[in-house]
Amino acid sequence: MSNGNSGNPAVVGLGGFGLTTLMLQFHNVGWAGTGPVVWLGLVFGGVAQMIAGFQEKSTGNNFGYCAFTAYGAFWISLALIFLGNNFKVFEASQTDIGWFMVAWTLFSLILWVGSLRISKAMAFTFTTLIIGFVLLDLSKFGYPELHVVAGYELMTCAFGAWYMMAAAILNPLYGRTLLPLGKPVIGD
Repeated sequence: MSNGNSGNPAVVGLGGFGLTTLMLQFHNVGWAGTGPVVWLGLVFGGVAQMIAGFQEKSTGNNFGYCAFTAYGAFWISLALIFLGNNFKVFEASQTDIGWFMVAWTLFSLILWVGSLRISKAMAFTFTTLIIGFVLLDLSKFGYPELHVVAGYELMTCAFGAWYMMAAAILNPLYGRTLLPLGKPVIGD
């Protein structure tokens, strides 16, 4: 099935990010428990996404290298927070988790600025990620009703990641642009 080109590690990174984000939102809106979130967070969102990030380094893509490796670490960390709280080892309070989320919001703002120079699809995905993080931040610091709102909003972020994954898989397979990503929001 190979066409002689190297595989694109972004398809695994985007797939892992999208699937794990979606599963966490199913939990956040009350449709699923934490079990699938923990295991996906450790394996697909965590380890597989980190491997994709390390592979992005060899392509010279610093954005992908940073994003996939960092969010892989995010998912592993979040899964370990869930496990720690469950087994009462290094427990994290809701405020602790809130500050964890605030730190990731700030980190994500840097990547959001970079996303504006990549494509409209990437900018959409990072914009919805930032909005979701801010809603989660607020939900941990006095506005718990925003937790479910964040869940629904972050589902759109997950679908944005999957859209880019689908474009990276389907466009080359069909030899044309089935799923356009759009020009960068901020051009030269």
